[in-house]
Amino acid sequence: MSEPDQSNLPPVPYLNSEFMRSADARVIRILAEYIEPYTRLRRHRISDTIVFFGSARSMSPTVASAALEATRKAIDDLGDATPELEARRSAAEQSIKLARYYNDAMDLARRITEWSKGLTGQHHFIVCSGGSGGMMEAANRGASAAKGKTVGLNIQLPVEQEVNPYVSRELVFNFHYFFMRKFWFVYLAKALVVFPGGFGTMDELFEVLTLIQTKTPRKQMPVVLFGEEFWNDVLNFDALVKWGVVSPSDLNIFHKTDSVDDAFAFITSRLEKLYLTPKGLEQVKLT
Repeated sequence: MSEPDQSNLPPVPYLNSEFMRSADARVIRILAEYIEPYTRLRRHRISDTIVFFGSARSMSPTVASAALEATRKAIDDLGDATPELEARRSAAEQSIKLARYYNDAMDLARRITEWSKGLTGQHHFIVCSGGSGGMMEAANRGASAAKGKTVGLNIQLPVEQEVNPYVSRELVFNFHYFFMRKFWFVYLAKALVVFPGGFGTMDELFEVLTLIQTKTPRKQMPVVLFGEEFWNDVLNFDALVKWGVVSPSDLNIFHKTDSVDDAFAFITSRLEKLYLTPKGLEQVKLT
């Protein structure tokens, strides 16, 4: 008896690439961006993260200094600063100011990772970032320097976003949907550190502040705004209180600092109280 001819059969639905890219399969794609990270994170026993937000445009001090020096040389060679070169010099000088936070993010992530690796028990806090360059690279780089695992939650953008080389290869995640990426930022987060950044950083920051303000989720998450000059310049939180749109107590949700020592002490002391003491562990069980 001959085998039936199956050459004209369509592929099973989950192997049908045309269907899987269709609007009708959107819910399946969304579900995949929940289940696949969940499975992989569980396999690597990661349930507690310290999330670092910040600008992808920030350069390391070495790169920023080189860019400024190149601009100055171009001006010297020309003998005068054209409007274009003057704009480049101004931007390069501003990049130097921003670049100092790159080293701070790297140092803080390294120290948190070293501290976490010394913990016993069920909680180990893993540095997590958006996986790209700038402040995100600095955070992953610091954790990697401490020989710790580190997570990168990458997002597909119209201009391809590259994953920085310091993310643990087995912990690189790639998302299409921003809201699923945000879910994974918050779901495992036990603390957040927010460095200077643009629209994306502000979006992530205010979403987290809203969740904490409304006690959704019920867990407590210490939040550090790192870089007082930047935050005082770009956001007037006191004006929100003045206008009555937030309560004075809402400003206690976050802690502003310019010091790696202070940020480290604040985060670790809060995590010890919330997750590493019998009373804290009992509260975790209740939530």
